[in-house]
Amino acid sequence: MKIQNTQSKKLFNDAKKLMPGGVNSPVRSFKAVGGTPHFIARGDGPYIYDEDNNKFIDFTCSWGPLILGHNNKIVKNSIKEVLEFGTSFGTPTKRENILAKLILDSIKSIEKVRFVNSGTEATMSAVRLARGYTKKDLVIKFEGCYHGHADIFLSNAGSGLATFDQPTSPGVPQAVVDSTITLDFNDIEQVKSTFEKYSNKIAAVIVEPITGNMSVIKPKKEFIQGLRQICTKYNSLLIFDEVMTGYRVSHGGAQDYLNVEPDITTLGKVIGGGLPVGAYGGKNEIMSYISPEGPVYQAGTLSGNPVSMSAGIAMLKQLENKKVYEYLNYITNYLSSGLIEISKKYNYPLIVNSFCSMVGIFCTDRKVEKYKDISKECVNNYNKLHKYLLDNNIYFPPSAYEALFLSTEIKTNHIDHVLSVFEKFVTENYKFI
Repeated sequence: MKIQNTQSKKLFNDAKKLMPGGVNSPVRSFKAVGGTPHFIARGDGPYIYDEDNNKFIDFTCSWGPLILGHNNKIVKNSIKEVLEFGTSFGTPTKRENILAKLILDSIKSIEKVRFVNSGTEATMSAVRLARGYTKKDLVIKFEGCYHGHADIFLSNAGSGLATFDQPTSPGVPQAVVDSTITLDFNDIEQVKSTFEKYSNKIAAVIVEPITGNMSVIKPKKEFIQGLRQICTKYNSLLIFDEVMTGYRVSHGGAQDYLNVEPDITTLGKVIGGGLPVGAYGGKNEIMSYISPEGPVYQAGTLSGNPVSMSAGIAMLKQLENKKVYEYLNYITNYLSSGLIEISKKYNYPLIVNSFCSMVGIFCTDRKVEKYKDISKECVNNYNKLHKYLLDNNIYFPPSAYEALFLSTEIKTNHIDHVLSVFEKFVTENYKFI
């Protein structure tokens, strides 16, 4: 059945007169999947409710941070508690120390950490630090890996060959992009040849160790271990962008899951308990280059603000419980295996990549190992599925290139509903071979 979204349509029409595209982040516009975005009024546990009071099982979790579901009581109470004392001071606070220690105790590669206000701030600062530390300029990134909207990251190589990039957004100077090389994810031979060509000029390699922005793709063992070996050989830094994977894939991050230690790690989303926050950290020797200890400048008035710190502390303390990840693995496998079973039953083209509570849905029967493997047909098929699920009160990400995120509040009955709807979608919309 098609749900009613009268209020959302009205609000979206009003919003388009007030904000570019009616949104404050492009994917929210539903442009990728078609239709009108739902204006969400509240969240509770596994559910979000829109302004028309439609109830959806939420598989976005605010794009990742809400591992414990919406409106977690412990996080909420921590915010209420700190609000009694103020919101921002622009000074050091005790809560910064507490959250920093929680991070250092759980992420092995981090000996010192610097808090910022977003994942974008974290990644752009990490790259600046890498350049300052190595005294080199070039940075390698990978097509399909999203590291925020800083100028240096808004580029791609088109062909995927080891060439200097072109801007993918007006307003990004070519001079900035000339310091970036974009390669194919999971292709270690490209990385080797690029280092051979620019060996003394490459400051860092930045990568999502498990991708979430071309949906979920796990790195090949030889790729992720190869990056570590190559960076060590050429005295370049390996940056893991764990803004999504940090505390999601495991308590020690993707680096713990993959057993590969980066030089710098960026974090976000989860460590703010749903509030704006980011962080970057690494070994003492590297982090000592950050001002005021060293020459690499980075600052932020609201960095480490007590509200975000308090929410982050409440979140990370709860994630110390191993049972959280045991359950997330269980419920994610329940969803993934169910989708695969149905797709095989009807010979429906579907690839499901899942790691702990991150799930990638590819509506294709072709292996997906890099960005170029995601075909137009795959995207179109996902868009049809998204609309069908939405009409049945299931909220999947409004883009084929985004990961699904599960929370501890999602139970087997919720997954059973998803699987039932998915089977109906397949039988009603797919011509069987």
